Amino acid sequence: MNQVVVHTKQGQLLKGSTNDFLPTKDRFHLIPVQATPGAKPLEILIADLKAVFFVKDLVGQPEHEKKNAFNTDAPLPGRKIRVVFHDGETLQGTTNGYQPGRPGFFVVPADPKSNNERCFIVTAATKEVALL
Repeated sequence: MNQVVVHTKQGQLLKGSTNDFLPTKDRFHLIPVQATPGAKPLEILIADLKAVFFVKDLVGQPEHEKKNAFNTDAPLPGRKIRVVFHDGETLQGTTNGYQPGRPGFFVVPADPKSNNERCFIVTAATKEVALL
């Protein structure tokens, strides 16, 4: 099971877990945090999303100040990338699989102290994507 925070294009946040997310599929299922045992999972359509954040924990780190700066002391896996979403949020990190024609791609945040381990970015929710 992966712990995820789902950001919709409408600004809604859904927290929970999934075990069937695949970047090549158009949907996956989410078991919300507040769901009762045995409850039916929510079907989530990728087309409705901004991004899926795979997180260390669902509580997060409210006191952590987000940084979009790369750690220059350690080698970086993949290529540096900057993503600007339609809502104005900017995310910097590294990627191994960005191709403009794909429906989405993964980014590992530049901030090593981020609660996000990796992010699946929905290409249609981006305003600008730049390899750095």
